Amino acid sequence: MQRGDEFTILLSDAELMGTRVSASEQSLATMAQARLGARAGAEWLIGGYGMGFTLRAALACLPRDAVVTVAEIVPDIIRWARGPMQTLTAGCLDDPRVVVVDDDVAMLIGSAREAYDAILLDVDNGPEGLTCDDNDALYHPKGIRAALAALRPGGILAVWSAWPDDGFALRLHDAGFEVDEEIVEECATGTGAKHVIWFARKPIA
Repeated sequence: MQRGDEFTILLSDAELMGTRVSASEQSLATMAQARLGARAGAEWLIGGYGMGFTLRAALACLPRDAVVTVAEIVPDIIRWARGPMQTLTAGCLDDPRVVVVDDDVAMLIGSAREAYDAILLDVDNGPEGLTCDDNDALYHPKGIRAALAALRPGGILAVWSAWPDDGFALRLHDAGFEVDEEIVEECATGTGAKHVIWFARKPIA
């Protein structure tokens, strides 16, 4: 849905994402990079694209030799990004560091072994999803173990959520991650809702 310069993606009457606020989605990338530090030829996986706030923030802080794979299972979202939302997209999908994959991010994670320095997930509002039961697999023990296997030593799994979830933090820890939970602002002004990001590091040894 478009209203002036604002865009909103709805499921029935529920707002899944919008362009009015984006600070926490950007923090998903910037705070992950701050924890990782400089890594030559860094490989990142982002799922999904959404409205591109996380991708654009990642590109702004990653070096030229980085590779960012974006998994987006809904083809219309990429079409909208290249079409009516192209001003917001700001060319990020055409950045030479970006690879767009039309697939479920869980499939990419499950088929990878020590392939990524960072995996950033902003899927279905977090562990307590709204739209698709299949997304639960990302946040249950098997999916978490798959993410651990897909990361390089010292790599970061960063997960955005609209709500706290103590059980998810415990599952991350039980899988072998070193877990840091951050409360982040929805708006850069510090007003509005607060969201949660878990930063789970794969031990180096």
